[in-house]
Amino acid sequence: MCVATPMRLVSLSGNEGIVEEGGVSRKVSLALLDSAVIGDYLLIHAGFAIAVVDEEEAMLSLEAIEACADDDAAGA
Repeated sequence: MCVATPMRLVSLSGNEGIVEEGGVSRKVSLALLDSAVIGDYLLIHAGFAIAVVDEEEAMLSLEAIEACADDDAAGA
């Protein structure tokens, strides 16, 4: 199973950007996107931004990921 994580774009340089979420920052390729602007939430998979998503969708995804992590930590 593959999971893409929503992260906020905080800087741009050509076809690369820096994204952050939860205190974690990563350099990612933006080559697969037509456009992205600082502040956008991007779905990140294997070092590539694969889609721009709205903030509401990003927050719902992050909550679901956190719930899964909490279930794993609880031994569910």
